[in-house]
Amino acid sequence: MRNPARPLTATALSVVAFGALAAPAAYAGDFHTLEVYPSSATPGTTITVNTLACGSKGHGIGDAQSLGAGEFQLNPSTHKEVVVGQFTVPHHAKPGTYGISVACDNGKTARGHLVVKHRSPSGHVKTGVGGSVGPDTAQITAGAAVLAAAAVGGTWLLRRRASGT
Repeated sequence: MRNPARPLTATALSVVAFGALAAPAAYAGDFHTLEVYPSSATPGTTITVNTLACGSKGHGIGDAQSLGAGEFQLNPSTHKEVVVGQFTVPHHAKPGTYGISVACDNGKTARGHLVVKHRSPSGHVKTGVGGSVGPDTAQITAGAAVLAAAAVGGTWLLRRRASGT
């Protein structure tokens, strides 16, 4: 007798696949994108967002509270039907992906994402004695004296062995 699990599994996967393909078409008119520039940033960076969702001469209020930046205003830009706004990534923001949204005065919304990365270290690495901080003439002189003493002592030992004494 045949196992009914295979035909049922294939049918279920087909239904899921057709449903996944049909769902975006149903909501395509309600979804607007929010362009986020730069799309990845470090704390302290100023972020610019823009969208077409608010329409010509529209306004909106941006929401970056998930990031800890609060709300910001979007106003018409010099480009036709584009509204633009800015906010700064807070210094206490942790690395990760954050959702940014805009609610327009015409009732439409737009969404985008911002990726916050760790700040790259800058400056000298504090590792102790070494050349990472800068040249120190006393350390250079001491190092040269140790090397010279080792060379003289090594030469003396080799000459002494070679002569057999």
